[in-house]
Amino acid sequence: MSAAPPLRVLSVIPPMTQLNTPYPSTAYLTGFLRSRGITAVQEDLALALVLQLLSPEGLRAVAAKVDALPAKKHSPAVQAFVAQRERYFATIAPTIAFLQGRDTTLAHRIVGRSFLPEGPRFESLDVYVDDEGGDPLGWAFGALGLHDRAKHLATLYLNDLADVLRDAVDPRFEFVRYAESLAGSQPTFDPLAEALAAPLNLVDETLRTLALAAVERHAPTVVLLSVPFPGAVYAAFRIAQAIKAVHPHIVTVLGGGFVNTELRELAEPRVFDHFDYVALDAGERPLLALLEHVQGQRGRQRLVRTFVREADTGAVRYINMQEADIAFAEVGTPTWDGLPLDKYLSLLDMLNPMHRLWSDGRWNKLTVAHGCYWKKCSFCDVSLDYISRYEGASASTLADRIDTIVRETGQTGFHFVDEAAPPKALKALATELIARNTGISWWGNIRFEKTFTPELAELMADSGCIAISGGLEVASDRLLNLMKKGVSVDQVARVTRAFTDAGILVHAYLMYGFPTQTVQDTVDALEYVRQLFANGCIQSGFFHRFACTVHSPVGQSPEEYGVTLAPLPPGDFAKNDVAFIDPTGVDHDALGAGLKKAIYNYMHGIGLEEDVRSWFPFKVPKTTVRRDRIERALQQRG
Repeated sequence: MSAAPPLRVLSVIPPMTQLNTPYPSTAYLTGFLRSRGITAVQEDLALALVLQLLSPEGLRAVAAKVDALPAKKHSPAVQAFVAQRERYFATIAPTIAFLQGRDTTLAHRIVGRSFLPEGPRFESLDVYVDDEGGDPLGWAFGALGLHDRAKHLATLYLNDLADVLRDAVDPRFEFVRYAESLAGSQPTFDPLAEALAAPLNLVDETLRTLALAAVERHAPTVVLLSVPFPGAVYAAFRIAQAIKAVHPHIVTVLGGGFVNTELRELAEPRVFDHFDYVALDAGERPLLALLEHVQGQRGRQRLVRTFVREADTGAVRYINMQEADIAFAEVGTPTWDGLPLDKYLSLLDMLNPMHRLWSDGRWNKLTVAHGCYWKKCSFCDVSLDYISRYEGASASTLADRIDTIVRETGQTGFHFVDEAAPPKALKALATELIARNTGISWWGNIRFEKTFTPELAELMADSGCIAISGGLEVASDRLLNLMKKGVSVDQVARVTRAFTDAGILVHAYLMYGFPTQTVQDTVDALEYVRQLFANGCIQSGFFHRFACTVHSPVGQSPEEYGVTLAPLPPGDFAKNDVAFIDPTGVDHDALGAGLKKAIYNYMHGIGLEEDVRSWFPFKVPKTTVRRDRIERALQQRG
């Protein structure tokens, strides 16, 4: 019997994830595999797809699809594209070059508002026009913010083109949530199967060509498709489908955050028409076992946290030979080698300086520790590996990884992507970075706990921390206690103000619709948030609707939170979100519109002195919170 071919692993980022920086999973896995002597390479097909579609050649192909549509089906975005198509063809390449940082002088023409064709997305600028008809962006960027102003206009231009792609080519297309409804909490595989069986559209054809070209370049024996979000699932399956059709011998493996949360009870055999294996949780140990199996070094029965389809019965089987995970300190250093770091797009969707960090600039993504040191929050997937298994690494190990990454990428910006970076570890790392004079800029996610003193905030700032984000969630002491958050509103105020005083931007994750949350709770929460903005505690925030997941304490013990779960629909595919019945009967969707309008304005310094009831288009109760509550809490900081 001939020997198995040498292993060559290709890790792929499928559309759509981020356009400003690589999603880090392939960098982690590629770095780990190389540390074990395995040949490993990586590709970002999310970026490649967008760059191909948003090119002169790509837009001409889009225009051909538009021409095939009846004029009565032209949306406003398509109408604008048709009317200005030649300008789009002429401006797309230089605009992409500008957003990649390769032609910064173009900013002067872009801000003149005569270079880029403008579609419906530019109407949002009218929101900021003052009563005298002044400069709509002047309040945000001033006289000197030319480059940022141009970047914002160029981002609106790309969003117009994304709308054209959605309206004329693929109704599922978005830069982030691409075809999300086909996968997220979808109990049955049928919608995804139907989409995969449909004829290829222009987006599909482009992705297929890119995927097969990547395979030709690297000649892999194994392809890993890392799917962090439901919005990357459809494209991942399309990539695997294309590979299997042309190279059926290549082993395809599906993993990532979506798999870890939504496919834990996978029983749908049709998934394995496209993937040979589906792996759960931290990928290092399952991947080593799988590669040894592929090489014939261990039997199939010795796989770790891996789903397979039985050849004889066609049934899906979960195999989990108990083996210790790779320690976080031993997973190696991520590598971005092979990814086109000079081609990512720095976008500027939101004018808020904190909010923009998610889409502007290329950040080296790194984890300070695996899992969460708190792991008590009742809304969180605390039973799953990515939360429950907490492991750290020494400050010197982390600083060594940072030094290696800076040497490789030439870039000193870091985003620490922990669920909640531990204060003790951040203090040690900050001290080590200062001692080494590393000179990086970094930001990350934390819990607003009292351990983050003004002294620690100053230390973090001195080490290069520019921003932090954390969960204030419901902004109600009663509900924070119910969700076991371990913080109070007053404590959050003092901690966030300490960061602001240290020159660190602060973003608050906010939540509405938590079990037993009343209308009064919601109005009071918005008053707290108003005061936090007004007192300079936070500069950015986002309200999202609470979703109950099957892996959270609420999902596992709903009676403890005063709610009843709705029965899950039958199915063999994805399972995550679960509906619940709250006896309060509050219309949280109606309240949510007011919350989001308010915080959008607060982030731009608007309406901070207004009564919070003014943000709701219907009658809500007066807040019970003292208007000086946060100010009084700050006075008690000592």
